[in-house]
Amino acid sequence: MAFGSKVRTYFNGTWHDGDVPVMFAADHGAWLGSSVFDGARYFDGVAPDLLAHCQRVNRSAEALMLKPEVSAEDMVQIIWDGIRGFDWDDAIYLRPMYWGVDGDGTAIIPEGNAGFAICLEERGLAPTEISVRTTTTRFRRPVLEDAVVNAKAGCLYPNNARMLREANSKGYQNALVADAMGNLAESATANVFLVKDGEVFTPIPNGTFLAGITRARHMKNLSDDGTEVHETVLTFDDVRNADEVFLSGNMNKVTPVTEFDGTNYQVGPVTRRVREMYWDWAMSERV
Repeated sequence: MAFGSKVRTYFNGTWHDGDVPVMFAADHGAWLGSSVFDGARYFDGVAPDLLAHCQRVNRSAEALMLKPEVSAEDMVQIIWDGIRGFDWDDAIYLRPMYWGVDGDGTAIIPEGNAGFAICLEERGLAPTEISVRTTTTRFRRPVLEDAVVNAKAGCLYPNNARMLREANSKGYQNALVADAMGNLAESATANVFLVKDGEVFTPIPNGTFLAGITRARHMKNLSDDGTEVHETVLTFDDVRNADEVFLSGNMNKVTPVTEFDGTNYQVGPVTRRVREMYWDWAMSERV
């Protein structure tokens, strides 16, 4: 939890003020890692793509053999009820989550009803001028045969943490990460886009990373604006030869990359346009 931030927790059918306990030591999710979550955003009166995030957390639960018992539509309404406990101009991170409670006879397979909670945490959006410097990492994205990469699962994030710690040790804020074949997959925290000669490219989803909801929104906005996005196999040489590089994630929406291992980039017109289009679209969703 961010120091001093306001938190509200939905658990056992009601909203609570504060960061209340929701999991027991014997819960499957606590000791065997069967937990999933999703992250959406509220700001300036809107919660962009909230339904899509709620639908995805239910799909993530099913991928971990959990039984999601809250419909995405009901989840949206619960979250909006919780948002009303904040000030209108607060920026809030919205996290619905499930975890395993009981295991089967082997103790390994989660069984029965899943635990469910929602955490709403006041967390400001990054300043518009923020950018990141990136490097490589020896850690790679796993494949479905190795890990539950078809879910937004908590058990995947220690690998991301290793990537970030390695990048930090080299003096960088983030890392661009390879898939199992050594091609570009994403960053340690978000999806990635490249711009070359005015054209936009992003790694094709190949089962090693989640193709994000915000990523899809940027692609739709670009298409509506007359710019095709090429989903294709990309190498790290493609990154070095790009004119612009930016990251796409729910936490900060658009984050320009200004360096990749000594190759420097300007925050270019396509990156600025993508940010502008996202905020224009988000504000159009205000009711």
